Amino acid sequence: MKTNFASAARRSTLVLALTAGGFVASGATAQDAPIAGKATLGVTVTEAQLVATGWRASKIIHTDVYNEKNEKIGRVDDLIVAPDGSLSAAIIDVGGFLGMAAHRVAIPIQQFKQIAPKAIVVGANKDALKKLPEFEYAKG
Repeated sequence: MKTNFASAARRSTLVLALTAGGFVASGATAQDAPIAGKATLGVTVTEAQLVATGWRASKIIHTDVYNEKNEKIGRVDDLIVAPDGSLSAAIIDVGGFLGMAAHRVAIPIQQFKQIAPKAIVVGANKDALKKLPEFEYAKG
């Protein structure tokens, strides 16, 4: 009985020594640990405030698009982000029913008077949008 206890105690001491050695070898110290509020992971407080005042893409996609006369002219099907990270265009479905036989066109974001909470394109109407070339996604 005494040998089993001694053997277990030696194993525990060995495990403890190996574990402690691993911590020392890793060089991890309390000074290396991130301090709450000091590490920037993602966005800063200022950026987070700007993000909080913006609109989620999921809330814009599938919303109706109107002109300044409050006539429905289409529906946002997609949003295009430029290589520099800016929002460059909205893909609008014009006509069709439930996305079937719709004419898709790209409208530059600058042509929107506003995009949320209600998307408005000044000077647009369904006929004018249907005359625009149909948008096709790049292949590949």
